[in-house]
Amino acid sequence: MTSNPTWHDPVYQQTVATILGFLFVGGLIVFFLRNKNFYFITAWASIKSWLLAAPIFLGLIGLGSPWPTLILTALALMGAKAFFQVMGMYHRSYFVIICYLGIMGLAWASFTNQRELYNALPMLVLGACCLVPLLRNSYKRMIQYICLTLLGFILLGWCFMHLALLIHLPNGVYQIIYIILLTEFCDNTNLATSRYFRKYILFSKIDRRRTLGSFSISVCLTLGLAFLMRQLLPGQSDEYWLAAGLVASLVGILGDLLMDVIRRDAGVKIVGPFILGRGDFLQRIDRLIFVAPIYDIVMRTVNAVMHP
Repeated sequence: MTSNPTWHDPVYQQTVATILGFLFVGGLIVFFLRNKNFYFITAWASIKSWLLAAPIFLGLIGLGSPWPTLILTALALMGAKAFFQVMGMYHRSYFVIICYLGIMGLAWASFTNQRELYNALPMLVLGACCLVPLLRNSYKRMIQYICLTLLGFILLGWCFMHLALLIHLPNGVYQIIYIILLTEFCDNTNLATSRYFRKYILFSKIDRRRTLGSFSISVCLTLGLAFLMRQLLPGQSDEYWLAAGLVASLVGILGDLLMDVIRRDAGVKIVGPFILGRGDFLQRIDRLIFVAPIYDIVMRTVNAVMHP
């Protein structure tokens, strides 16, 4: 099943031009402020990586089906690999292969829009993991390996691959771009403004950069961006852009903080190759872990209410 390239659509071309222009102007501003403090340095590092990654991602995802699904599957596989490296069990090939096969199964289920199969795959992965101790005739640390494999599959597979399910929604590819842009924008504005709002740190033992003031400002700015780019959504009514903006701003922080917890508990900060600008690959997609499934549920609910 294939479709015409999305980038033939004038709306898509205008969207890409707007996003790249926004990145360029924002990057230019932050570039001149980058020496002001650590937070602008961090923001500049993130924008640098997006200036390289955004044209590639937007070009590939606009190729039409099956390319968006293939691209998101590759991202999920790389995220799972980084997760296993953080947990120090990448050498446990049986569990890694099971997780990879499960993600490929999610790719097929999302491509064919088989939601029942998609939702059944976590149980199938768990069952396969439980067979490993029997096949290996071993019990040492197997409970730990089984639990970590299932955690990695749920987070970097089942949760993240909900982005691929969005393709079947109205304006699916546009909605994928929309929610990724909002989520990244919210995180960067939070980091850039946290220096000026140092009181009321939300999670002092996990990430001291998350303050109540900076978080509130990032939510407001993200809602503003959601309103300005609402033409990417299937409807222009307030319900659509408000739902998207709230999910991106309120839920995105959860994935980031959860991965901080996992990294701190494992004693590992960065694994794999350093991504241009900031951090490793897992740090670039962790905010979408919970955003993707919740956005999918919320937008399908809004569609059902608006178009009964």
